Amino acid sequence: QVQLVESGGGLVQAGGSLRLSCVVSGRSISSYAMAWFRQATGQEREFVATISQGGASTDLADSVKGRFTISRDNNKNTVSLQMNRLQPEDTAVYYCAADSSLRGSRNLREVDYWGQGTQVTVSP
Repeated sequence: QVQLVESGGGLVQAGGSLRLSCVVSGRSISSYAMAWFRQATGQEREFVATISQGGASTDLADSVKGRFTISRDNNKNTVSLQMNRLQPEDTAVYYCAADSSLRGSRNLREVDYWGQGTQVTVSP
């Protein structure tokens, strides 16, 4: 059984930084593209970032380009999201996700496995 466990969320002031981590157990993540999605209260879940199976290719939502970086360590079965210059509109529950595509997808219906989520709150 594949499990994804996120950590690193919390409360930060606008302009600050957080680093989210996702540890995967049950299967090697080298067979999956990995992604982060987020869901704000009352909003639909939305794409944030994805990284290809080998890590050579990334894709980020326009709203986070230049501020967020996604990375992965296949040896440690982990994926991370470095979030800089955080803004109140980044407040959401952030979810780690795995899909079996090579390059990753923005479509949450392509996701095979989800983590339980970690709360990120950015105060003005």
